[in-house]
Amino acid sequence: MPTYEYRCTRCDHRFDQTQKVGDPAPSCPECGGATRKVFSSVGLIFKGGGFHTTDYRKPAPAEGGEAKPSTEPTKTAAKEAGASPSTPSTPPAPPTTKDKD
Repeated sequence: MPTYEYRCTRCDHRFDQTQKVGDPAPSCPECGGATRKVFSSVGLIFKGGGFHTTDYRKPAPAEGGEAKPSTEPTKTAAKEAGASPSTPSTPPAPPTTKDKD
């Protein structure tokens, strides 16, 4: 059963009450007056991938400074350049041959 917070309309006393979802509001335990359910914000944290806070978050700032972007290319940037992240983006230089005199 859920726990609800109520506030008395007469004396402003706040209290918690565990009751079924469809039950009527209880009377105030202090003065016996009518009560209203108090609605407050709920702390909600989304964990894992696929949420705005995890996918588009800015990097955390370093101590004493601002956030520095990563210098390592991302997988997306490597795909756009036409190379895989494990291969260098520039081709290796051809081997040099020495002439024998």
